[in-house]
Amino acid sequence: MKVLLINGSPRDNGNTALALQEVARTLNAEDIDTETVNLGRKAVQGCIACGMCGREGRCTFRDDLYYKVWHAVKEGIDGLVVGSPVYYGGPNGSLCALLDRVFYSLSADLQFKPAASVVVCRRGGASAAFDRLNKYFTITNMPVVSSQYWNMVYGQTPGQAAQDEEGMQTMRTLGRNMAWMVKKLNVAEEGHPELEQRCWTNFIR
Repeated sequence: MKVLLINGSPRDNGNTALALQEVARTLNAEDIDTETVNLGRKAVQGCIACGMCGREGRCTFRDDLYYKVWHAVKEGIDGLVVGSPVYYGGPNGSLCALLDRVFYSLSADLQFKPAASVVVCRRGGASAAFDRLNKYFTITNMPVVSSQYWNMVYGQTPGQAAQDEEGMQTMRTLGRNMAWMVKKLNVAEEGHPELEQRCWTNFIR
């Protein structure tokens, strides 16, 4: 079993990475493999709603970052954790640009797999960013994994997140809850609820 973690910070070894590493260590201790994809500092192309992914099965833009996530999902994951720093009360915009494309093109592969978001902030805006990221999961039939508190960690300067004892404990609880849910659901073997044919309703006809 394997969980993919996406570090939505431009810093590969910043406070968001520390929070995700705590989740990953806990998952590994529960015999769950992990893979981390780092967002990096390059510009990220957003979705342009061209619809090509519906015909080709992948985004029309051929950047390495998207394909790292695409390959991980296609090779088979059992859960997903997305982490982000908080910028102006929301997730990193580059991360959202990536997630728009990932969820638009890979929703069929992601549905019914447990998911969780993690946010790191200096002081405020964490709950708003947390809510924004969870929306990707709740419109994709993905069970949202909870913890003992909202999945947030506090820290500004490099390494400061490690001093947030409650935040780190929340990450470990999240990791154990994710491992438990992945094992209990075991989507690959047990299947999932039957889906009705999708009904699309627009407000302007």
